[in-house]
Amino acid sequence: MKYFLGVDAGGSKTYTLVTDEHGHIIGKGHSGNGNHQLGVERARANITSSVEMALQQAKLTRNDIEFAFFGLAGADRPIDYTILRPVIGGLGFPNHAIDCDTMIALRAGARKPYGVVLICGSGTNSAGRNPQGEFYQCGGFTYQFGDFGGGGTLAVETFRSVIRAWDGREQPTMLTELLLEFLGFTTVKDMFDDFLDKNKPVPLNATKLLFQAAHQGDEVALRILRIQGEELGKSATAIIKRLKMEQESFHVVLAGSVISRGEGPFIHTYIEKAVSAIAPNAEIVKLNVEPVVGAVWLAMEAAGTIVSGAAYEQLRTVSDYQNIQL
Repeated sequence: MKYFLGVDAGGSKTYTLVTDEHGHIIGKGHSGNGNHQLGVERARANITSSVEMALQQAKLTRNDIEFAFFGLAGADRPIDYTILRPVIGGLGFPNHAIDCDTMIALRAGARKPYGVVLICGSGTNSAGRNPQGEFYQCGGFTYQFGDFGGGGTLAVETFRSVIRAWDGREQPTMLTELLLEFLGFTTVKDMFDDFLDKNKPVPLNATKLLFQAAHQGDEVALRILRIQGEELGKSATAIIKRLKMEQESFHVVLAGSVISRGEGPFIHTYIEKAVSAIAPNAEIVKLNVEPVVGAVWLAMEAAGTIVSGAAYEQLRTVSDYQNIQL
């Protein structure tokens, strides 16, 4: 029996799965931040902890693993790989590979080993790989470097819109009542003073209020979500053009909580409009399995093992890591 290990190391959590060649999960591990850009030693410790937990549950050693594949947040540029290769190499797996976490999300959501992935969670990122194996990443480097959106930005946009409606720079919005209730304030002035005086950040989960207001037809919320959709559409078209995929048939995988779990058509419509205009054979799909599953499939393929139908069926149901039963 052959065994494979996949890791999804993100900015807030690190997940590890160990499976056999048929996709049966025999070990899982979890820990905190695995992004080296937020601290190399902290990331190293969390990745190691997650891997150790999974191996112990599986009752396997590193030498028992046919191949280990690591999808790493922050693996964006050559300078990142000079840091990450020694970190992952130090874990002691005889056969392993690393790639950006965008690629494991793409592999988890698409049956083909190429396509485009748009990530919109706490932040945004986008990348693609064409049938020739060429890779291109567009964004993922914050607003200053061209990005817009993700939960962090959308939460701030929600807060700003309420402030601007209150001070007369913006039209009235349902977001005012929703945000005041959500944060526990009676008036916008009280909220304004408290956040300004204490230099408080806007909670990430305030983003959900945009969807609530949009469902009720709020023009301000609809506009913010439209801009997010248009920006993601621009990223997708930039990747498709750069990789010359206009005539290809492929999936555009939507990943991250804002677009994989966000309700309604408020963002998706604009992504679909942008993609269909230049790549009519592309299909938009939501990522409905954990990205760590993509790391397992990539481990199998890197070892020269064809991912069997049984392995797909076993792992394609892993939509919630926390509820995996061993």
